[in-house]
Amino acid sequence: MEAEAASKVITGDGYLGMGSEVQCFEQELADFLNVPKTNVACVNSGTAALHLALESSLEPGDHVLVQSLTFVATYQAVVAAGAVPVPCEVLPTTGTIDLRDAERRLTNKTKAILPVHYASSVGDLDAIYRFAEVHRLRVIEDAAHAFGCTYKNRKVGSIGDIACFSFDGIKNITSGEGGAVISADHLMMSRVKDARLLGVANDTAKRFSGQRSWDFDVERKGYRFHMSNVLAAIGRVQLRRFPSEFAPKRVQLAKRYRELLGDHDNIGLLETDLGGTVPHIQPIRVMAHRRDALRAHLAEGGIESGLHYRPNHLLSLFKKEGLSLPVTEQLFSELLSLPLHPGLELADVECVCDSIFRFFKKSSS
Repeated sequence: MEAEAASKVITGDGYLGMGSEVQCFEQELADFLNVPKTNVACVNSGTAALHLALESSLEPGDHVLVQSLTFVATYQAVVAAGAVPVPCEVLPTTGTIDLRDAERRLTNKTKAILPVHYASSVGDLDAIYRFAEVHRLRVIEDAAHAFGCTYKNRKVGSIGDIACFSFDGIKNITSGEGGAVISADHLMMSRVKDARLLGVANDTAKRFSGQRSWDFDVERKGYRFHMSNVLAAIGRVQLRRFPSEFAPKRVQLAKRYRELLGDHDNIGLLETDLGGTVPHIQPIRVMAHRRDALRAHLAEGGIESGLHYRPNHLLSLFKKEGLSLPVTEQLFSELLSLPLHPGLELADVECVCDSIFRFFKKSSS
């Protein structure tokens, strides 16, 4: 279905840039989220979404509170936007930002908080927004893991300040590569929509009407961050498949992992409400310093696993003298992500868990 949709773009009007398919995808995303179409801007990656949201909301040199346990793309987006990432601790139970630690890192330069919905868990959004209101901060949600998730029966992206999604090849839906910025802040969204098209003022409207801007003005920085019609065509098919195929399958697989591993002495699970969460990854905590050995054991059996993620404050670019985040560092030493995608069957989950059980049985004998 996705290949056919992409093919139609190529063999139809032949316009591969940003046009009618992107316009339709934005409308369908808005309908899915139950927000106005003006609240949605598609771009060519989740990183671009974060970059544009940050740059369109902040001034150069502003500080952004952000957990260290996230993919490096989050931090690179902050730096690319001219802001300064301030690494914060996470809660060991969820992997989401620890507001008590974040509060200790506030300065007069702090202008935003960037909560990462780690492993699709949004954490306590109410508390995050209360924190932001008290300290007069913008909230830019890194919702790359959380497309289709809900918080108090409302979809992530339909509430709050700004949410940024990723549609890359392994996310809850994919457009091959892609992302989106969602916000009701019309000034900020206008800046995002111009900036994705090299800063050309109002070029989005021109392209959606099948035209190009030839006599134009540019007042702010811009980038080639727009989504193409080919990517949007793929994303539209994925969005249609999400409610009936992808979401229930991901939840079903995650529930089976919980049933099999929930009572294991050497395995810990992050707290997740699968009633509102569509899980993107399936991290487990491997106790007693056995994470790396278990990963090697799984690899020997042909089972891939991942490490999500090396904390950013340990990366050379973002290291700060004397900065230690012991909870984050301990959690990272335990985390191992098991296979989780709609192509798996329950039997595959059971096979993975059987391999884990064999590992611990062998190591205890």
